Amino acid sequence: MKREKGKCGRGRHQLAALLAAVCLLQCALPVSGAPASEEAHFAAGVGEILDVLPEEEEEKAPAGKPGDAAGTEESGRKSGDAAGTEESGGKPGDAAGTEESGGKPGDAAGADESGGDTAGTGEEEQQERNRQEKDREPSEAEEKEADTEEASGDDSFRDELVMTDVSDVLNVREEPSEEAQKVGYLYADCGGTILERRDGWTKLESGELVGWAKDEYLLFGEEAVEELEDVGRLVAHVTGETLRIRKEPSTEAAVYDLAARGETYEVVDKAQLRYSDGIELDAEWAAVDYEGETGYVSSEFIEIDFEYDHGETLEQIEARQQTEEKAQEKKSSSEAKTRPSPGRQNAGSIPAGTSDVTLLAALIQCEAGNESYEGQLAVGAVVVNRVKSPSYPNTVTDVIFASGQFTPAGSGKVARLIESGNIYASCIQAANEALSGVTNVGSATHFRRAGGRDGIVIGNHVFW
Repeated sequence: MKREKGKCGRGRHQLAALLAAVCLLQCALPVSGAPASEEAHFAAGVGEILDVLPEEEEEKAPAGKPGDAAGTEESGRKSGDAAGTEESGGKPGDAAGTEESGGKPGDAAGADESGGDTAGTGEEEQQERNRQEKDREPSEAEEKEADTEEASGDDSFRDELVMTDVSDVLNVREEPSEEAQKVGYLYADCGGTILERRDGWTKLESGELVGWAKDEYLLFGEEAVEELEDVGRLVAHVTGETLRIRKEPSTEAAVYDLAARGETYEVVDKAQLRYSDGIELDAEWAAVDYEGETGYVSSEFIEIDFEYDHGETLEQIEARQQTEEKAQEKKSSSEAKTRPSPGRQNAGSIPAGTSDVTLLAALIQCEAGNESYEGQLAVGAVVVNRVKSPSYPNTVTDVIFASGQFTPAGSGKVARLIESGNIYASCIQAANEALSGVTNVGSATHFRRAGGRDGIVIGNHVFW
C-alpha cells in the first residue's frame, strides 16, 4: 500500500546543488565545490581555529594544520528472499505479500598607462589587473549565466532523484516485471538515483542496490525533493586526528569528549541551534549533536555530508541475518533461556533477548545520553515502533543498523560503547521499558533535534 503522507523523500548528495541549498536553508556552514563522485564529501568551508594540543597552553601556540604536533582544535590523541507481489504484505523474509513487500568572462580593467619608468614592471601591472578583476562587480550577463547554471543543476538533481512512497517494504526486481527475480528491498524513507524508466517501472540505484521498482510506490520531482528535505540529515565527519567536542563555541570552553578521525555526528542546523541554545555561529565553529546536547567543534577539521537511507540487497540482508543467528546461538549456549509469564506478557512487546537490550541501550545513550529519562525512553520507543512497522526491518538489530538510519550505529560509535561496557543504567532501563511495549511518543518512527518542524518535543528532540 502507499503510505498516507503529505511529504516524501530522502535523496543522494550526488550533486552539490542540493547540499548547498540545504545548507543555505538550514545550516550555518558554507559548502563549496562539486563532488568528484557519489560518495564525495563536502568541505565545511571554515576559518582558522586556534586551540593547541596542551589544554593549558592554548593561547600561546600558533594555529597549525590538521595532524600537526603543535595542535589546533584537533587534540592529538588517536583514538532472505520472500515470495510476494510488488507491495509484499510482510517484511524481508516473510512468506507472502504484495509488490510493496511488507506492507527519496568579463572584461578585466586595464593597468595604469603612465608611459614612463614609473608605470611599474609587467608583474606589478598583472597583479593590479588581478586585484581589479577580483573586486569588479559581476555584470548582468554573468549573473544571469550563474543563475542559469544553478537552475540547471537543480533541475538535473530533481530529474534524477527518486524516493519511496510506501507503508510497507518495497520489492526491487532484476527486470521490470512482477515475475522477475527479486534483488533486494527498499524501505520507507529510502532514496536513490533514477537510471532508467520504462512502462510504469523505474530502474534505480540506492546504495549497493540496483534494480527495478514500480512507479506507483515511488516519488519523483518536487514530491521527492520535499520528502528528501523532510527525512534527510546533515552529518559531520571528523577529518582531524582527534577533535575536541566543546560545551561552548570557544577554545576556552570545557570539553565533552574527544572525537577520533572518521567518527560521524549529526549537525545541529541554524534553526535547531536557535531553538535549543538561542545563538548563531560564525564559520569557525559547527554545532553537532552529542548525546542529546549541543557540542561545538572546529569547522576546520570536519567535512559535511547530506545523508539519506538506502535499500538493501538480498545478499546484505542474508549476511546480517547470519551474523545475528551466530550471535544468538553463542548467547543461548552460555545462558539459560527465560520466558515471561503469559499472564504478565505485554501484547505490544517484541521478542527481545539481552543482546537487544544492550544494543538498544547503547543507541539510546549515543542519541540521548544527556537527555532526561523521558527523552531516553522516547528514543527507544522510536526503534521499537520501527520494528513493529511493516515499513522497516523486523528486528532491533536490523532497524538500528539499516543503511543510513542511525548515525551512531553506522559510524561504529554504538559498537565501541558496547565494547567498553560503559552504558548508563538509565539507558538500560529505558531500553527494557521500550522493548516491553511502553511508549511516550505514540507510534512515532522518527526523531531529530527540535526546531524547524512539528511533533512531540521532549528535551532537545522532536518526535513524529
